[in-house]
Amino acid sequence: MFTANDFIPKKYTSTIDQGNFEWSAPSNIALVKYWGKKDNQIPANPSVSFTLNNCKTITKLAFAKKDISTDNFSFDLLFEGKPKEDFKPKIQKFLERVFVYLPFLKEYHFTIDTQNTFPHSSGIASSASGMAALAMNFMSLEKTLNPEMTDDYFFQKASFLARLGSGSACRSVKGSVVVWGNQANIKGSSDLFGVEFPNTIHENFKNYQDTILLVDKGEKQVSSTVGHDLMHNHPYAERRFAQAHENLDKLISIFKTGDLDEFIKVVESEALTLHAMMMTSMPYFILMKPNTLQIINAIWKFRAETKIPVCFTLDAGANVHVLYPENVSVKVLQFIQDELVVFCQNGQYLCDEIGLGSIAL
Repeated sequence: MFTANDFIPKKYTSTIDQGNFEWSAPSNIALVKYWGKKDNQIPANPSVSFTLNNCKTITKLAFAKKDISTDNFSFDLLFEGKPKEDFKPKIQKFLERVFVYLPFLKEYHFTIDTQNTFPHSSGIASSASGMAALAMNFMSLEKTLNPEMTDDYFFQKASFLARLGSGSACRSVKGSVVVWGNQANIKGSSDLFGVEFPNTIHENFKNYQDTILLVDKGEKQVSSTVGHDLMHNHPYAERRFAQAHENLDKLISIFKTGDLDEFIKVVESEALTLHAMMMTSMPYFILMKPNTLQIINAIWKFRAETKIPVCFTLDAGANVHVLYPENVSVKVLQFIQDELVVFCQNGQYLCDEIGLGSIAL
C-alpha cells in the first residue's frame, strides 16, 4: 500500500542549472463524481472519468538556478503570454504543498507560461488540466535530477502531485478512463493518485464523444473548493458517498458488457445528484441556468424519439457535456446544431472525444 512518504525523494544523483520543458494535459469529465474531500485533498468518495482530447492546458516551464539560496519560492506566471497575478496565490499554495516531495523547488527561479484551448473557469475543469500540466513539468525536472526514475513512478508521482493542486487533476495525467479513490474491486485504486481503469472496456466506449455546450462562459458561481467544503455536515453526505461506490461498481460491469442504456442511467443520475447536493447544502446554490434545463429536456426528448444512446453530464457549473458513441456522431451533431446551439452562449460549443492523457511537447 502506497503512502505519501513513498514520494519523498531520498537523494538526487544529477544536477542541472537551467532549461525548460513543455507539456499538454487534458481536462477530464467525471462519470462518477467526486464531491467532498478530507484533509490533504483526499476524496470522500471514489470517482471515474473520461480523459478528454482537445480541451487541454499547454504549459511551458523554464527554470534557472538562483544565484543566492533563499527560503522562498521564486516564479513568474504568464497566462496566454501575459502576466497573470491573480493566478499566483494558487500556484504559491501548490508549491507549498508539494515542497516536501520536490525539495529542489526553492533552488530555481521558474517561469510558468500557460494557455488553455478552452475558456478558463467556465466549468470545463481548467484547474485539473492546469495543475496536471504543471505537475508533469516538475516531474520532468525531477527525472533529470534522478535519471534512474522509472516511468511508472514518474506518472504515479505526477498524478499524486497534481492532486495536491486540484483533486480532479490527478485524473488528467494518464489513461483514457481513470479511477481516483479506493474502490475494493478495482486493483491498484488509491486515494493518493489516479490509475488507469484496469478492467475490460467494451468497444462501445472506445473513442466516445463529448460535445461541450457552453451555456455560460463566465466565472463559476461558486468555486469547487467551496463546493467540496459544503459536504461537511451535509444532511445527505454519507448516503451520497455510498452511492458513488455503488455507481462505480455498476460501471465496472457496464464497461465490460457495453450496456449503453445502463451507462446513461448512471451518468445522468450522477450529474443530477451532484447538483442536488449543492441545492441542499447550507448555503445552497443552483448552478444550472434555465438553458441547462432546456438542453437536458431536449436530450431526453430526442433520445426517447430516436432511441439514439446520447446522454448528458454536468460538472459544477451550467455547461452541458453531451456524451455519445462515435457511431452515432453524425446524427447527434445534427441534433445539436438544429436544437441545442440556440441555448449556448453566442452559439458556442466544443467538440471533444476520449484522449490518452498528458503529452510531452
